[in-house]
Amino acid sequence: MGVTRRVFLRAAVASTAVGAVGATTTVLAPTASAASAPGDVVGKVTVGYQGWFACAGDGAPIDGWWHWSQDWGRSPSRTNTNIKCWPDTRDYTSTYQTSYAALGNGRPAKLFSSYDQQTVNTHFLWMQQNDIDTAALQRFNPTGGEGPTRDAMAAKVRGAAEAYGRKFYLMYDVSNWTTMQSEIKTDWTNKMSAHTASAAYARQNGRPVVCVWGFGFNDDNHPFTADACLDVINWFKNQGCYVIGGVPREWRTGTGGSRAGFLDVYHAFHMISPWMVGAIGTVSEADNAYTTYTVGDQADCNAHGIDYQPCVLPGDVSARQRAHGDFMWRQFYNVVRAGVQGIYISMFDEYNEGNQIAKTAETQAWVPTDSGFLALDEDGTACSADYYLRLTGDGGRMLKGRLALTATRPTLPVLPTGGDTTPPAAPGALTVSGHTGSTVSLTWSAAADNVGVTGYRILRTSGQTSTQVGTTAATTFTVTGLAASTAYTFVVVALDAAGNVSQPSNQVTVTTDAPSGTTDLALHRPTTESSHTQVYASGNTTDGDADTYWESANNAFPQWVQVDLGAATGVRRIVLRLPPSTAWGARTQTVSVQGGTDGTLTTLLAPAGHTFDPATGNTATLTLPSTVTARYVRLTFTANTGWPAGQVSAFQVFGGAATTAAPDRARVPAS
Repeated sequence: MGVTRRVFLRAAVASTAVGAVGATTTVLAPTASAASAPGDVVGKVTVGYQGWFACAGDGAPIDGWWHWSQDWGRSPSRTNTNIKCWPDTRDYTSTYQTSYAALGNGRPAKLFSSYDQQTVNTHFLWMQQNDIDTAALQRFNPTGGEGPTRDAMAAKVRGAAEAYGRKFYLMYDVSNWTTMQSEIKTDWTNKMSAHTASAAYARQNGRPVVCVWGFGFNDDNHPFTADACLDVINWFKNQGCYVIGGVPREWRTGTGGSRAGFLDVYHAFHMISPWMVGAIGTVSEADNAYTTYTVGDQADCNAHGIDYQPCVLPGDVSARQRAHGDFMWRQFYNVVRAGVQGIYISMFDEYNEGNQIAKTAETQAWVPTDSGFLALDEDGTACSADYYLRLTGDGGRMLKGRLALTATRPTLPVLPTGGDTTPPAAPGALTVSGHTGSTVSLTWSAAADNVGVTGYRILRTSGQTSTQVGTTAATTFTVTGLAASTAYTFVVVALDAAGNVSQPSNQVTVTTDAPSGTTDLALHRPTTESSHTQVYASGNTTDGDADTYWESANNAFPQWVQVDLGAATGVRRIVLRLPPSTAWGARTQTVSVQGGTDGTLTTLLAPAGHTFDPATGNTATLTLPSTVTARYVRLTFTANTGWPAGQVSAFQVFGGAATTAAPDRARVPAS
């Protein structure tokens, strides 16, 4: 059985109200003293994503009712449950029959499985529709029986993030992971770092984002020493990662839920995200947390150059904490007026704690009659199933300065169905502003409306059929996940707050780029290196002989090898090979890629583990997010599980139509 989640005793805090909930402030949000510029977590809303629900018969390796019931081997029921409220399942194409009584409306009581790709896609579509930027995929100890299912979920989340234009990152929860210090490094190197090759993987300050949740908590589930925690944080930093810490709310004082003597651990993180579930449940408690924790936390982070990402939670439905959104909005107001760098939503799909923003049963008509679960209307105010997704979207707009700072909740629990019946005018001048082999970027003129346009839907059309591929509040959008060398037609429609939809814009048709080239641009080109051992020089990597290879000096990471392509050209894909002989056992090398057109190189791919296995050709392919122009391409090696040196027999570079110069990041001199 898995750990249910991170609920801690509510703090005995005094109720120091900051202001009446109905009070309205019209000033814009303050500018934060951010240690970092906006990226994929700074200036963004991140949702904690469990992705840990499975059902019997869904094909998941765990083969049971994972997290839906106490006994995963038996169907969920009134007496075998592990959740506090019921999800709204109307958007899922596959659901699974439980042993609960029928819903109040007579429909069968069925649940979704996170293992179904359509479920994950639906969740990321909801994020896209509500301008939710980033998802932090929770990863508990993956070395036991849950490991294969968790591995599969990482791939499913990656696919959904790519398809719906969202960002994602790995968030390790080290609760009860007694051998964490070594195993978390192995898991990242051998498995999870590969996902950083995705353009959808979150980056901050040019680094792939990783979060570790659970250091410094003063309980038996988190027995790690400060030295062990610092070792893990610094290891991830040395892999080139931007490291977030999920920490106790008393992290600054080292009291209550925090172990003493951990301040150096907390200050080692790039971003700090204190946990608040179980500490607050009313508006007055949220206000007290603002004065007790948030203001001082932000000041401490500013003083130490650390980004601050406090938690905002919707409240436990079963404990009647939500107050039809006023509780959550008060937290948004408090953290934004404090000038925070980012916001972490606890959580997206946490039906176990009742703190989910994902669609939830609106009324008792959508709840099993024998369950005892409350619905979103538990306090007498009707709320739509998607209300807390919409509320989160508005909180994100306030964080980004698109909505004036206000203590008055702007989000309606139920969207109006009457009143304004006039649709917006059609968006104009839809044009293609760019394209690659898998993406198309669109831009258009803003539509007009008698009240106001709230957003746009981007539709892919084929004959008489239209498929929504995205939504945005802006007048630009990039469609992702497309096939190469394929013609696509798009239109855009505008929406207003009443749900009225405009006529479509003009159509645009565009053909995506051809696949990356098949000519090895590095073949027989000159090379340079940081070092080599014996006769294994860097020239062996471009000589066309699979049995010769470069090997750097041993036990002296980092090491690098570089090729001069002779002239600036488009680079999209790099293929690395080791000798094909089975004498070369499987290994994982941690490699980053730099490139440039002159004497200065910039980072093209952050460090990531790449596996070489003779059973599959001893080959690793490194694909850049987009084609860049470069003459010099360098590989930097920082780890190798098979030998303490960098090793390559073939360093192959393939091109594509150049769309951008090498980005301005992490500069190193070319040799």
